[in-house]
Amino acid sequence: MHQMSNNDRAIMRWLQLCLVLIFVMVILGGVTRLTDSGLSMVTWHPTGMLPPLGDQQWRAEFELYQQYPEYQKLNRDMSLEGFKSIYWFEYSHRMLGRLIGLVFLLPLVYFLLRKMVKPGLTPRLVILFLLGGLQGLLGWYMVKSGLVSNPHVSQYRLTAHLLSAILIYGFILWTIFNLAFPLKYRPLAESDVAGWRKASWGLLTLLLVAIASGGFVAGLDAGMIFNTFPLMGGALLPEGIGALTPWYLNPFENLVTVQFNHRWLAITTGLLLIVWYIKGRSRFDDAALQRSFKLVGMMVIVQLGLGIATLLMQVPVLLGALHQAGALLLFGVLLFNAHALSRV
Repeated sequence: MHQMSNNDRAIMRWLQLCLVLIFVMVILGGVTRLTDSGLSMVTWHPTGMLPPLGDQQWRAEFELYQQYPEYQKLNRDMSLEGFKSIYWFEYSHRMLGRLIGLVFLLPLVYFLLRKMVKPGLTPRLVILFLLGGLQGLLGWYMVKSGLVSNPHVSQYRLTAHLLSAILIYGFILWTIFNLAFPLKYRPLAESDVAGWRKASWGLLTLLLVAIASGGFVAGLDAGMIFNTFPLMGGALLPEGIGALTPWYLNPFENLVTVQFNHRWLAITTGLLLIVWYIKGRSRFDDAALQRSFKLVGMMVIVQLGLGIATLLMQVPVLLGALHQAGALLLFGVLLFNAHALSRV
């Protein structure tokens, strides 16, 4: 790391803390989904911070939950203790989101008042705060979709919520890279590796599409069917892959198609990233670039392994959470790779 000013170092440490909290937030959100806990809190309470205290408050919260379709259609045999077990996941997810807002806002105000933020960085930090607020609203918009007649959150809203979180994560990570590494951005027209740089953003886009397809898998519980690999039901093209009409609903609402798409998007992205690692390792001598390609190569192998294991074992909570964490880490190291390339 180059010699940074004390102000830049303080801001970078603060952003690193925010990044870690957002990483935990995304994983906790995945666990909330995997444990079917996301609809246990049926009101938003945007300023409320305390959980139910005492038996009376717990019963009142449970009675609220009983008025909604998830209890009435899926969980009529649920006890108060069973309700508590799912409530804590959703409560923790929401409270962590509010904690992140405070951890971001209070130091930001302090840094601005002390004039510690260098020129050009303030708009980026303000935009990040606004995006965080919108993410909270999007989360509640997602939950509301499951509080109607169909007791399942919309896979469209869930995927939007996931992608929004990853983009905020990437925005913060890129800002940290800017602070941590001394080389300035080099315009694409002046770059010696313009083709490589374009390809890196193409791969990032493909990875985000693969992650989005995973959001649809999670939203529809499509990972619970065809728990074999590489074939699905003994076939490369499984029965029912295009069963819905109109045809364009299949990639988003047909469980068979959704799982098929995620499998092959993940495999295609993974193979391309392995080739990317092999080619990049032999093309570049710079230590930082070498490191970025190696990280991509290692992480893509780990993520493919986690994905296959998660599928074969019918999505246990631990493996599902690790697979989501792997997606975030792979996105992060590929972004690091793109950032390193943007400096040459």
